[in-house]
Amino acid sequence: MTEAEDRKPRSDEARYDPEITSEFAIPVGIEVPEGAGEPESTSEFAVPQGLSGPQPPSAEPEGSAFSPPRTYSAKEAPPAFTPAAGVPLVSLVKDAPWQDRMRTMLRMPVAERPAPEPVQREEEDGPAVPRVLDLTLRIGELLLAGGEGAEDVEAAMFAVCRSYGLDRCEPNVTFTLLSISHQPSLVDDPVTASRTVRRRGTDYTRLAAVFRLVDDLTDPETQVSLEEAYRRLAEIRRNRHPYPGWALTLASGLLAGAASVLVGGDLIVFVAAAIGAMLGDRLAWLCAGRGLPEFYQFTVAAMPPAAIGVAFALAHVDVKASAVVTGGLFALLPGRALVAGVQDGLTGFYITASARLLEVMYFFVGIVTGVLVVLYFGVKVGGKLNPDASLISNERPLVQIAASMLLSLTFAVLLQQERSTVLWVTLNGGVAWSVYGAMHYVADISPVASTAVAAGLVGLFGQLLSRYRFASALPYTTAAIGPLLPGSATYFGLLNMAQNEVDKGLVSLANAASLAIAIAIGVNLGSEVFRLFLRIGSAGKRRAAKRTRGF
Repeated sequence: MTEAEDRKPRSDEARYDPEITSEFAIPVGIEVPEGAGEPESTSEFAVPQGLSGPQPPSAEPEGSAFSPPRTYSAKEAPPAFTPAAGVPLVSLVKDAPWQDRMRTMLRMPVAERPAPEPVQREEEDGPAVPRVLDLTLRIGELLLAGGEGAEDVEAAMFAVCRSYGLDRCEPNVTFTLLSISHQPSLVDDPVTASRTVRRRGTDYTRLAAVFRLVDDLTDPETQVSLEEAYRRLAEIRRNRHPYPGWALTLASGLLAGAASVLVGGDLIVFVAAAIGAMLGDRLAWLCAGRGLPEFYQFTVAAMPPAAIGVAFALAHVDVKASAVVTGGLFALLPGRALVAGVQDGLTGFYITASARLLEVMYFFVGIVTGVLVVLYFGVKVGGKLNPDASLISNERPLVQIAASMLLSLTFAVLLQQERSTVLWVTLNGGVAWSVYGAMHYVADISPVASTAVAAGLVGLFGQLLSRYRFASALPYTTAAIGPLLPGSATYFGLLNMAQNEVDKGLVSLANAASLAIAIAIGVNLGSEVFRLFLRIGSAGKRRAAKRTRGF
């Protein structure tokens, strides 16, 4: 007997040996067919027998992230999901400005956005996606660098994409970065492009030209090709500022003089504040030419008006030295950046709002540094500056209204606005100061409430004028809030701190911050009230924002 034959019976005996007590031993009398035992490898992910169907032809293996799901078939598609409240019907008024239509769609979920109308600017092979995205980013860059709010920049970018047939687009705007993503379909890879905003400049003429370009792109009756849009955009970037440098310096001086008259100054104070502001402007231009950051430019520009005020105090001239310094501060306060920052925060762009407000804080610290240095040395050498002096002006309503209108006009020149908008913003600034003076000086209402109401009217009239001209609202609102800026509260806070009265100084600076926030909120609230109640050119009721806290 061979060794194999001798080993086989022994294995059979071991198989049925009752002395073997393994719990996996097969009981005697149960026949197990060959190959019917438990497989060596059992996976919990194994497909049960009878449930395996034909696999779809695909170059990718089953389960790949790039393989199309089986349910995406026109014949075997699953039933669509309908919310319990139904799919809301969104009707966009075609006669409404593109800002309202695009803003309404941006505030909606992607699945609820209406399909775009047929676009005649598409090429036969479809739109050139990379070029459209590049054009969109360049337009958004000019708007963001010009001081436009983040929501309005996104609305403009979304409008440009839809005008060239790119429906599934998601623009994203932060303080220094623009990005946009386009996904042709649910199973195609998205195309994403971005652009960094490195330089910022205040030129509302260029801003208005960009708005006209976007308005022509969104107009179905105006055929603007990609080449034509690029050409117009290049012309906008090459355009020179409408006002020369000497006009800006003169406007800065007139602005400071008008602000000093608002707080009770006379002709001598007007001239002194104007000279101080023009000297500060020239020093700031010199620092800018040397490549110094804006922080130091604001610091240097704040010194000459403060120095002239201290010189009047040392010479014991019977003028309001405080009005000279206050007028110089009016020309430096960053009202434009403050309004844009608060507006971004109120519309939900918290990252951009934080960056803008941080920029405002740095500019304000620069102004504080420049004024405090001069006031500190002025107090040390014997300058009699009284922080408790009252700057409440005399009963000169006509003079004050004229000064407020001059301040708004010069502010519009500093913002490089179009000449056709200067008259409107001048009238808007006069109305704002008239409302503030009637509420604060006549009705004895708190300055914060009076400022908020006046700023609200500025925002409402600014929106009305912008809708009438189909342009941005910034040129009609930013310069008009100039007379409401808290220049006197800022000056007295700095003077208290220079005289080592920190508590009083912080209280006064807190009052200045309250007035600034009231201005920004009032302007934004006036704009929202216009969109909510006045349906002239409105795109319908604004959808409420969904809650994100708790669920």
